[in-house]
Amino acid sequence: MSKKQTRMLARILISAALFVLFLALPLSGPLRLAAFLIPYAVVGWDVLWRAVRNIAHGQVFDENFLMALATVGALATGEYPEAVFVMVFYQVGELFQSYAVGRSRASIASLMDLRPDYANVEENGQLRQADPEDVAVGAVIVIKAGERIPLDGVVLEGSSSVDTAALTGESLPRPVQPGDDVISGCVNLSGLLRVRVTRAFEQSTVSRILDLVENSSAKKARSEQFITRFARYYTPIVVLAAVVLAVLPPLVSAIPWVDSIHRALNFLVVSCPCALVISVPLSFFGGIGAASRDGILVKGGNYLEVLARTELVVFDKTGTLTQGVFNVTAIHPDHCDEHRLLELAALAECYSDHPISRSLREAWGMELDPSRVSGVEERSGRGVHAIVDGRPVWVGNDKLMEELGVSWHPCHRVGTTVHVACEGAYLGHIVISDAVKPDAAQAVAALKACGVRRTVMLTGDAAPVGEAIAREVGVDEVHAQLLPDGKVRQVEALLEQLSPRGALAFVGDGINDAPVLSRADVGIAMGALGSDAAIEAADVVLMDDKPSKLADAIAIARGTLTIVRQNITFALAVKLLVLILSAVGKASMWQAVFADVGVSVIAILNAMRALRLGSRR
Repeated sequence: MSKKQTRMLARILISAALFVLFLALPLSGPLRLAAFLIPYAVVGWDVLWRAVRNIAHGQVFDENFLMALATVGALATGEYPEAVFVMVFYQVGELFQSYAVGRSRASIASLMDLRPDYANVEENGQLRQADPEDVAVGAVIVIKAGERIPLDGVVLEGSSSVDTAALTGESLPRPVQPGDDVISGCVNLSGLLRVRVTRAFEQSTVSRILDLVENSSAKKARSEQFITRFARYYTPIVVLAAVVLAVLPPLVSAIPWVDSIHRALNFLVVSCPCALVISVPLSFFGGIGAASRDGILVKGGNYLEVLARTELVVFDKTGTLTQGVFNVTAIHPDHCDEHRLLELAALAECYSDHPISRSLREAWGMELDPSRVSGVEERSGRGVHAIVDGRPVWVGNDKLMEELGVSWHPCHRVGTTVHVACEGAYLGHIVISDAVKPDAAQAVAALKACGVRRTVMLTGDAAPVGEAIAREVGVDEVHAQLLPDGKVRQVEALLEQLSPRGALAFVGDGINDAPVLSRADVGIAMGALGSDAAIEAADVVLMDDKPSKLADAIAIARGTLTIVRQNITFALAVKLLVLILSAVGKASMWQAVFADVGVSVIAILNAMRALRLGSRR
């Protein structure tokens, strides 16, 4: 409990003790009023002050105004004990709300406790501790066993296991060795690692994650926006209704003015919208925290709401449903030998970081001389053109060959076919295969089990390859040989097929997926291997690259929305009932405040259930 909360608890206890004391004493008249004003001032001075300050700033209709009006009105009508009790119980509710919100924030903060305190920078054979924000790209850092990795980098020396649980939600450590990439926020479990920094701290994985979580509350869901608008209009309406309730009955009937005013004051106490204003945002905050714990980063409550309505999921293939680890499985030359065909392809692709390019270089297996290559030009969705040893070389797919007017022939092997042409002559092709991710079929089955109506795969690969992968994982529909703009057009066509309340989710990982991620109702990127552009364009990031986490994300989103609806329905139903009872004189102020604060406490307890959603408990 914070110091502020401790002080509030002390004020409540002192006020409650004085209240019981003065209630037992035989006081009357002005002396009784003066006595009860003491506990009232002790526990409620800050409510009165906030009400006055807000009125001065033009913010009249809030819970402080309602409580001040109700309790001052009770004092004015001689109901001194009720005025004190209402204020005490209101502050008890506020204290509980403050504690509950603090607990939920602390829970999320502990889940995302990733920020490293220091980095061990190696300089002239010596180590010095530095702030990670001050470490430059290219510097060498040393990470000892048990330390958190402070910056993204590549391992130069050492072998170890790293705990990625805080980022991915996976408890199984990941082995690393020289040449492997390591990301900030993970914990080095065993050996000593020397790492070359590849990203400045502000671009590092941990910095981006912290920024996503900290800013997620700024993007409100429709339910949150509804509650904000609701409270803005609801409070003035109930104040006006209370005025009518206080004035009209004595004018048209024999009801005494004191009784009528008392009913109006009860009406004001019950009408306070605290339960909704606090519990609904708290529910979304808890859902985002639960998703973070499972390695699913959601950039705002609005995306949780869209995820819950997902009925159509569109997948990219490479790196999403497949591992994105390509291996050369066949070399079929036409007018040269296998060695020459693979060498030309590897040289032309030597500057590219595409998975297919890496697989060609790995298959070549020898050092490449970049000075032999010039004029490299990427052809988006087609391949690459380069000048190798002074001769123009084209390496790419069927469409690239057709654009060049080169006569080519298909391959009987299933896989990605990379054609090679030099000086307008077809030299042959290389077949590269990509393995399906172990949980891809499970992911598609889980989506169908949770009510997703249809799954679609979009790929720039050849139709036979796409169809083979689709059959293996169970995807309903596949569209192959698509360029980035073709994927966007396909998604736009699929969006038109949704039901009025349905949503389309697109899952991708490559830089060419960024336009589609932005166009979909909710874009989901693979975070561990995905490109920076894809992660920036996405609304949700799966940190461990497992497509099966998508079903978990949808389950968390739906669970959060269920809790939100429960709170809205429960709070409005109880308040409506007690408002009616107050209007007809069947509810006392004691019951009114119990109804108001009690509803808030129950709604907040229900909202905190959102923190326990997800697969990890």
